[in-house]
Amino acid sequence: MKIATTYSFKRITLGYFLWWIFWTLVQTFVLHRLNLSWSISITDALIFNGVIGLSACAASCLYRYYKPDRSNRIYLVVFALFITVVLCNVFKWLLQYIYVSNADYLNFLEASMPVRFVFALMMMSFVNILNLTANSMQEQTNQEQRETETKQLAKEAELIKLRQQLQPHFLFNSLNSISALAGSKPEEARKMIYQLSDFLRGTLKKDEQETIFFKEELQHLSLYLDIEKVRFGHRLNIDLNCDENTEQAKIPHLLLQPIVENAIKFGLYGTIDEITVSIKAHVENSNLIVEVKNPFDEQTQNAKKGTGFGLTSVQRRLFLLYSRNDLLTTEKQETIFITRLKIPQTV
Repeated sequence: MKIATTYSFKRITLGYFLWWIFWTLVQTFVLHRLNLSWSISITDALIFNGVIGLSACAASCLYRYYKPDRSNRIYLVVFALFITVVLCNVFKWLLQYIYVSNADYLNFLEASMPVRFVFALMMMSFVNILNLTANSMQEQTNQEQRETETKQLAKEAELIKLRQQLQPHFLFNSLNSISALAGSKPEEARKMIYQLSDFLRGTLKKDEQETIFFKEELQHLSLYLDIEKVRFGHRLNIDLNCDENTEQAKIPHLLLQPIVENAIKFGLYGTIDEITVSIKAHVENSNLIVEVKNPFDEQTQNAKKGTGFGLTSVQRRLFLLYSRNDLLTTEKQETIFITRLKIPQTV
């Protein structure tokens, strides 16, 4: 922000310098057309516009630190009048000192002072308006930047909150399963503890990354599925079918786990039979398409509802990352529930 303000100040200073040169040239030619010599015309124009230019720079420096609100705008008019009176008197004194022996020019100088005063007042008023406008635009830009940064911080905080919710949610289920296995199947409980340790170690390493390769996401998903297979034994089957060109596709970290967890949870509700959860992925039109299918019994789902964490959290994460609400869709086909995920791939 400081760099941007310095850059704006340099541009305003350059503008004043070019404006000073322009009016110096104009006034020189006007004075010469009024039958003044070139030397007097140049001296008069240089000093008059030089005094105005210095006053404009002083006003610009003042407005860098003082920004009057609407109730104090009258001070701008007072300041313009005051600085105009001062610069006109300074200009008059300098020219009278330089051309003290030139009576004709001194008479011309005295007669032209009202016109010079009006011109100087117009210029200082213009400087006031210019600085006021520049300050307002800078303040608006700063305000928009602050709002953008605030929204970004809120977005990042919500994403972190969603990630932090995911691990305790999964950890709670896993610890319950370990507790259930500890008495009857201690070897499987020990195996599940090792698998849970590997899974959490991998997720913690990637926790700060926004997206990872789909190949890495599948590796984390595989650790998760190994744990679930220990929990549910032969009842859970996974059909994984992913095209080779999906390996280098990018996907938000730990996005698949709640989708697959949702499929396993609702697929196993109300049945003691084996179920198969199907996971397919391919790249289509610069999008990674992931489709998860699980058995679905509508009567059972209406009788027993979950916490609502799974697909809702995925939908929210996708919106925060891509500002789109169409990247996660669901569909029911008789006894099959389908969850489709579309992840845009940036070029």
